[in-house]
Amino acid sequence: MSTGTVPDVFDPRLYAAGLPHAAFRELRDRHPVSWQDEYEVLGWPAGPGFWAVTRHADVVSVLKGARTYSSWTGATQIRDPDPADLPFIRRMMLNQDPRPRGPAGTEPAAGGAGDSSPDHGRLRRLVSRAFTPGRVDRFTASARTRARELLGAARAAGPVVDLVTAVTDDYALLNLADLLGVPESDRRLLLTWTERVIGYQDPDEPPVLGADGSPVNPRSPAMLKEMFDYARELAAHKRCKPGDDVMTALAAGGLHDGELEMFFFLLTVAGNDTVRSAAPGGFLALAEHPDQQRLLRSGGVAPGTAVDELLRWHPPVLSFRRTATRDTVLAGREIRTGDKVVVFHASANYDDRVFDDPHRLDLTRAPNPHVSFGDGPHVCLGAHFARLQLRVLHEEARNLLPPFTAAGEPRRLVSNFINGLKSLPLDLAGGRGRRGA
Repeated sequence: MSTGTVPDVFDPRLYAAGLPHAAFRELRDRHPVSWQDEYEVLGWPAGPGFWAVTRHADVVSVLKGARTYSSWTGATQIRDPDPADLPFIRRMMLNQDPRPRGPAGTEPAAGGAGDSSPDHGRLRRLVSRAFTPGRVDRFTASARTRARELLGAARAAGPVVDLVTAVTDDYALLNLADLLGVPESDRRLLLTWTERVIGYQDPDEPPVLGADGSPVNPRSPAMLKEMFDYARELAAHKRCKPGDDVMTALAAGGLHDGELEMFFFLLTVAGNDTVRSAAPGGFLALAEHPDQQRLLRSGGVAPGTAVDELLRWHPPVLSFRRTATRDTVLAGREIRTGDKVVVFHASANYDDRVFDDPHRLDLTRAPNPHVSFGDGPHVCLGAHFARLQLRVLHEEARNLLPPFTAAGEPRRLVSNFINGLKSLPLDLAGGRGRRGA
């Protein structure tokens, strides 16, 4: 099934140079569902291979088709988990499938057909209820204060700053800690745990090796024990001393310890890294497109509309995996039961079948049906909060920062999963003296 004419989009090292647009374009045009070899790379063992889905319509079809393309069967990472770890990994909502609906929109009884992961809907509802309007308002105010403090300090330290270390890492981390109710003394733990899980393919984050010398999956029970122990301690503390935060709401929401641990993991990693990846990516796009930066600075586009285009341009998540539950056909290719099917958000966002002139950054683009937060039953639960944080950050940057330009090449994460920036040097004096800046 694999041929030398099909571009490789599996190698994590490709993404250290930016999105492989030429490869994605060829796949969309000639091989929209292509077989990819899953070879040994960066010390990680070879796998059986997978189907890469690169067109927008097919990506959406897979994401919405939970009965055919399962998150539960093999979880959501390209590489297969250790079979012994799979029951543990399936406790996370991200790796569950929604229960099919019964007559008149009711849910079938537990144990019925398709009841492989019956808790998905209940868990999403529990978390959704934790985000009350009052909590959202207070979170917005604290995020705005934090953006002002970090951006103001960056400007004072300039003219050249690394936006990642000066602003965006702390902005994402401290906002998340506020939302969860993590004490100030413990907040750096969230970053340590996030980097361990997200950066596992990057040479700057060397993997932990097992007794046999092979890397240990960062999502395995052994690697997550420290985080889970902390989650239980924090939940117990919140039950005794409740606060106005999400962990208090979850601890009182009827979750058992295993569910609460997995929620803490999901919110810590996904909640942190979505904004942590998207924020510097948006500033890089603006630095490289001064006309669009001027448009945003002048008030010629609503910040919310601009944020969606920046998310399309720099999706925080590159890919997600599903597993076929039955034989099917996708874009003319025969998919067999058990095959891995990997959707590439980073390709779908540049599909010219959906987006006019997709390689043109257009902050006024509307509608903008990007899939940076997924689609279907697993659409990102924190998408609203991510957009809110990004909007607030750009509003405050417009007020506090002078026009900026790139002061060097960014350093990118080596990963086929997260579209991360490890550093972004910006010249905060780069636009001074230029007409219209």
